[in-house]
Amino acid sequence: MNISWVGVVVGSFVLAMAATLIIGHYRREHRRERLLRRMDHHHFWDVMRRRP
Repeated sequence: MNISWVGVVVGSFVLAMAATLIIGHYRREHRRERLLRRMDHHHFWDVMRRRP
């Protein structure tokens, strides 16, 4: 019985760590996407200046 509790505790810890890593990866990807979108942003006055 004692060994099964150790397995449950270790398994729960591993699942919690995996969930934390997945959440961090998801947040990093969305932050990177948002920053790349901002870098591609053209300011209004730059667009108007290039008009013929």
